[in-house]
Amino acid sequence: MKKFVSMLLALVMVVSLAACGGSQTSAESAVEEAVVEAAVEKAVADTTPAKDTEVVESEDAMDPSDLTFGFIFLHDENSTYDRNFMEGAKAACENKGVNYLEKVGIPETNECYEAAADLVDRGADIVFADSFGHESFILQAAQEFPEVEFAHATGTMAHTENLPNFHNAFADIYQGRYLAGVAAGMKLKELVDAGAEPKVGYVGAFTYAEVISGYTAWFLGVRSIVPEATMEVQFTGSWYDEALEKEAAQTLINNGAVLLSQHADSMGAPTACEEAGIPDVSYNGSTIDACPNTFIVSSRIDWTPYFEYLIDCVLNGQAIPADWCGSIETGSVVLTDVNSNVAVAGTDEKLAEVEAGLIDGSIKVFDCNNMTVEGKPLDSYMADVDTDPNYEKDTEAISDGYFHESEYRSAPYFDVMIDGITTLNAMF
Repeated sequence: MKKFVSMLLALVMVVSLAACGGSQTSAESAVEEAVVEAAVEKAVADTTPAKDTEVVESEDAMDPSDLTFGFIFLHDENSTYDRNFMEGAKAACENKGVNYLEKVGIPETNECYEAAADLVDRGADIVFADSFGHESFILQAAQEFPEVEFAHATGTMAHTENLPNFHNAFADIYQGRYLAGVAAGMKLKELVDAGAEPKVGYVGAFTYAEVISGYTAWFLGVRSIVPEATMEVQFTGSWYDEALEKEAAQTLINNGAVLLSQHADSMGAPTACEEAGIPDVSYNGSTIDACPNTFIVSSRIDWTPYFEYLIDCVLNGQAIPADWCGSIETGSVVLTDVNSNVAVAGTDEKLAEVEAGLIDGSIKVFDCNNMTVEGKPLDSYMADVDTDPNYEKDTEAISDGYFHESEYRSAPYFDVMIDGITTLNAMF
């Protein structure tokens, strides 16, 4: 986005200098205006993460059996987050007929680089890592092994590093969160109509933009049904800690929350809800088997389309975009089946209606008409899109009446603290 601003300023200066040199005809002004508009359109396009999954087949395509895809996972299958990646990875490799390798339980340390190097030694043509803190080590590996493609989920650096074999990917999961929030809001309305307070709770891992974006989207979905709803958030300071997540959920329940959701990876919060009889919206997969009396629905990113896209690109010798963002349309943002034993009647129909609005653009998750900050309308916000060591705010993210999440970079950058949400702690 800085590239866009610099180009725009330069063009404005050129036009201004030309005007100072003498009078212009209307035709000359129109030409200059068209040049500026074209440059702006190109600059915006350069900052926009790719959403296409179409690959042109090549006559010289590799045989799939000759391609090996290596994966690095932060935890094992007991983590709902990692299990979701694992399922997508195995499905994609099986669907495409390529070889599968994995490294499980790899921390966000130099062990990640070592895992990546080992996968390369074992023949990996593509290496993918699934956790935010893996990124610098994957970048290091990409610099050392230029013949291998490296991809990373939730990262922020690929669109500024300009390294041909280093890529980031994410999806518009805030839309899935919003949809899950709508389902939760319908349940909350039922509870409020029966005399409950309109208060919900949320168990978060870290105070990262990804978590803030997710819980805000979910809350706005709830508020689209129950406008008076409020929410408390309790952070754990860990992506995966069952005891802390259960404790956080219990704190929220003790504080009066009558419905919960989460951005944390264990069964801690859902289990606490099942034990307390509190309706729950989980994340990254259904918890209906363990929590049949409280589970409503779950949103998740289906990584299969992206992994298949990476495979097709490598097989056919096609360049992989530095930054890619999946969507509902690409099959990357999905909901589980609604648990009709807990959800309100008509939930499926309402979700279909809202999803259609998200797809055609008539519904914007971060519509500024639906949120305030310290009692004031939100009409401008500088976001940290081109992340640097100082986390400099570099991009105006609000235009046309809404916050443009994941449009300038795939990884979330919405970190606005809106009214109606109270954070009980701040664990990083």
